[in-house]
This record gives sequence, structure tokens and C-alpha cells, in this order.
Amino acid sequence: MSTNAGSRPDIQSSRLEDEDYSKNFSDIHPPLSKHEAFVEADRCYFCYDAPCTVACPTSIDIPMFIRQIAADNPKGSAKTIFEQNILGGMCARVCPTETLCEQACVREEAEGKPVKIGLLQRFATDHLLEDGDKVFKRAELTGKRIAVVGAGPAGLSCAHRLAMHGHDVVVYDAREKAGGLNEYGIAAYKSVNNFAQKEVEFLLSIGGITIENGNRLGETISLADLRQNFDAVFLGMGLAGINALRAEGEDLDGVLDAVSYIADLRQAKDLSKINVGRKVVVIGGGMTAIDVAVQTKLLGAEEVTILYRRGKEQMNASEYEQELAQTNGVTIRHWIKPNKLIGENGKVVAIECEYTENKNGSLSGTGETLTLDADMVFKAIGQNFVAAPLNGSAEAIELDSSRIKVDENRRTSLGNVWAGGDCIAGGEDLTVAAVEDGKVAAEAINDVLSA
Repeated sequence: MSTNAGSRPDIQSSRLEDEDYSKNFSDIHPPLSKHEAFVEADRCYFCYDAPCTVACPTSIDIPMFIRQIAADNPKGSAKTIFEQNILGGMCARVCPTETLCEQACVREEAEGKPVKIGLLQRFATDHLLEDGDKVFKRAELTGKRIAVVGAGPAGLSCAHRLAMHGHDVVVYDAREKAGGLNEYGIAAYKSVNNFAQKEVEFLLSIGGITIENGNRLGETISLADLRQNFDAVFLGMGLAGINALRAEGEDLDGVLDAVSYIADLRQAKDLSKINVGRKVVVIGGGMTAIDVAVQTKLLGAEEVTILYRRGKEQMNASEYEQELAQTNGVTIRHWIKPNKLIGENGKVVAIECEYTENKNGSLSGTGETLTLDADMVFKAIGQNFVAAPLNGSAEAIELDSSRIKVDENRRTSLGNVWAGGDCIAGGEDLTVAAVEDGKVAAEAINDVLSA
């Protein structure tokens, strides 16, 4: 790459022909046909005490649902999945199965080729969603009301399980659409054809759940009021803050938050209208970094480079996702960090980087620098929890490592408040983990309200 920091930034839309956008953003994992599903299901050993089930955060009985596919009972298979993971359709698309259930598969250990659990899960759940069958019914109504803050995976999972138990649930969400990161935060090629909203509609079909969009905690609603007006509260608002680079030039035009860019791309009705630079640099090593890097390449960027301060093995993105980026033309450079962003007329045109090393157990710069041209620089170095909206309650909620502290039942320090998903201490950046949090909290809330 050249080091001409004086070149003007080249950012524009419509870098590709119209047909290229639909091709580039088509389903990354096309669904299995019925025959392919039968063949793949036949590879399962149906293990007793199956390690794949143990590896699944929601404890789906994987051998059972695969056996039901093999028996030509996809509806029963989907019910087995949804009983443990009501967002099983999305999880089949976005879960890092290569590091969870499929990594634990005995065929992976024996042959290096696991059963395609994720695709089989999608086969079953898609079948049920397409047929529109209702497999869940509400218990006798209890008259209890629970408020859920956040219509992401944790909140929706909690709401559905509570509705099953006969409680009424009001879900408050700041955005225009429900779904949270499933709707706004994943790469467009992982969830096509408005699937996130179709799954929300399926989840809401049980009844007893009302979603109030455009309501943000600390603005239109308060925790104190929710605690007073409802029998219980579940907090699943995720992470609203964006970590800063703390580098000179961070405020230049063209230095963007990757999460917001992905959200805009996900909601775009015409991808050709999305602006993208000719030379793009992404700072970070997680799934968000991979998602924004691959998508800018698919939008027509000529050079896309991911900078990560440590080695390949330390990246939060899975090996599969790293390979996905590289096969799409993204360059990943390890052991390098940003020093400062170079601007011209208020716009970023380059980034000065410094090579790093692990010295005596700590990361440090080597003093050797490199300058890369950049029309756009994306910050993908993680998000943080913003606790300010919790203020105003008569009692302060206890935090741990700047996130909400919960016990094993996801109960907070406030007696009638539970929490789950990314906003809790120890929360994992996984849809499936958030679903489990919501489910566990809902069962605990039901136990308390039924006592």
C-alpha cells in the first residue's frame, strides 16, 4: 500500500453494478434441501450424553431433533429446538457452531468433519416458520404483569417464556423494530429476506406480549416506575456505549462506529445507496470487525484491512470468520495498533500504526511505524454498558465490572428486577447465550410470582 496521506478521501455509493449487490449479499449458507438434510442427519451417531448438547448454551437436545429430521418429522424437530431456544432459527444462522456444538461433535474429533448441526437446525426451524404452525400455548392467565426492557434476544426470550406461563408482558424498546442485534447488528448476508422480523412475528404469535417501540430507559420510561407498576422487571438492553480508540484524530470525518454502519446497512432498502470508501481500515478483532470488513468489501471497497493488536489466536472472531474475511479479499494484519489518524480538511486520509509485541507478558509497541491510506476507518473495538439510564430508582442497582451484577438465576440486587444478555457481568456476545439468560430469568420470575 502507498503512504500518500495527502490524497483526498474517495467515498461514494454505487461502486458496483445493480446485480452485484444481490449476488454479494445473498444467503451465505443456502438452506439444505430435504434430501441433503436426510443425508446429513444420517451421519449423526445420536450419542448418549451427547457432547454437542452439552456445548449448546441453551441445551437443545441435538440428537433428538436430528433423529426427528431423519424420521421425516421436521415439525417435531423444530418443536424440540424451540422448546429450549425460541430464537433457534436465527441462532442456526448466526451462532458460531464451529466453536460450540459442531466443535464438540464426535465426528469432528474422529474425522475433522462434524455433522452440520447448524444447517440441520435451520432446516427444521425454517419448515415450521414457513408453515406458520403454532406449537406453543399459554397456560391459564395469572393476572401478573412483567416489564421487559429491550426487544433483543434476551428480552424476547424472557417475554415468550413468561407468556407461556400465563403472564402478560410489555416489552419496551428504543428502536423502531424489535429484534435487537438480530435485526440491527449482524451482517446482512447472514440473515436475508427479513428473517429477523418473521421470527419476531412467530414469537409474538403466542399472545400476551405487547411491544412498545420508541421507549428508552431513562428517557420515556424509568426503572423506578417500572418496578412500581409491574410485578417484575427484566433488563435486557444490551450495550449502548462504544469504546473509544483514544487516538489522535479520532473525531475526523470518515472515522466511524462499525456497529452503527452495520445497522444502517441492515436497514437499507437499496444497498447501492450506501457510501463506502475505496480504501477501508477496520480496527478490532471480533465478529463486528469481520462483519463490517467483509461487507465493505462486498459493497465495492478495493482495499479492506483489519488491524489487530495481538495475534491470530487471540482474535475473538472464530477461525471460520477470519477465513471468511480473507476469502472475500480482506487483509488481516496482526500485531499492529493505531497511533493516530491523519486528516486533511477535517477528513481522515490515512492512519499511522505501530507494530506491537508481547514483551514480558504485556503488550507494547516496538517503535516501528507504518502509514496506510484510508478513506474510511471503522472502530470495532467493542461496546460498553451505559449505566446512567438505571439512575432515578430509590435503590441503586449493583454493578460488577461496570455491568449489572446478577446471580445464577439472573436476579439483580433489586428484589423484583432480573437482567440478561450483554448488559450483565460475564455476559457473552452471543445470541444463543442471551436467549438462555432470558429463559433462565423467566423461569425464576415465574417461580417467584407463583409462590
